[in-house]
Amino acid sequence: MSQDPFCHHPRLAALITPPEESDFRHFDPAAIDPIVRANGGPDSWRLSEAEREADRRAALSGRVGDLWVFAYGSLMWNPGIHFAEVRRGFAPRVARRFILRDRFGGRGTRDAPGVMAALQWGEGCNGLVFRIARETLDAETTLLWRRERVGDAYTPEFIPVETDHSTVEALAFMANPEAELIEPGLSHEEQVRCCATGAGWLGSSFDYVANLAAHFETMGIEDAGVARLLADARAYRASQSDR
Repeated sequence: MSQDPFCHHPRLAALITPPEESDFRHFDPAAIDPIVRANGGPDSWRLSEAEREADRRAALSGRVGDLWVFAYGSLMWNPGIHFAEVRRGFAPRVARRFILRDRFGGRGTRDAPGVMAALQWGEGCNGLVFRIARETLDAETTLLWRRERVGDAYTPEFIPVETDHSTVEALAFMANPEAELIEPGLSHEEQVRCCATGAGWLGSSFDYVANLAAHFETMGIEDAGVARLLADARAYRASQSDR
């Protein structure tokens, strides 16, 4: 009998979108070209299928067995992949930063940019790790790359992640400081405004941060950065509605 993927954290089952219900299993990057271009994105905003596949094969070259994937943003509640196990994880060498200023139509537009998280090297980051079984690895990582490597904002990197059961080496998608949408110097005030007002075809930036906070509350994790951004964005929205 196969193991329950949620055996370590049963309450997460209600917070994670089942793969069969995830739009990311049918995501076609070319379909959002008109949205990106309408918001000022360049024609070359995304990788080709050939470039993406070459990147996937290079990142996974020489690796055998099951694959762990570290989730720190929307992968936490909508991974879009079939996984054999999920664990709470702490990645000690990286930090979650809200430095992806989205203005290409995902969670923000050219006129009202949104914000999403990215990983940088830093003091540590709480999240989840999903284990993809060896027999489904090729199919599931193809879908994962189509989502995370649609453009150049993130790059694949393997990092250690501590769990309650062991330390695992996990695939993470790190911020590419050369990417147009990555702004390492984004101020907290700008993050708040983008979180409070940005929205696009993926949903709102506010809901994105609220989902992170809900996961941390369920797992009993205190994340001061996420809590502060959500509280300040909520206050910003309230101040605007009072005008």
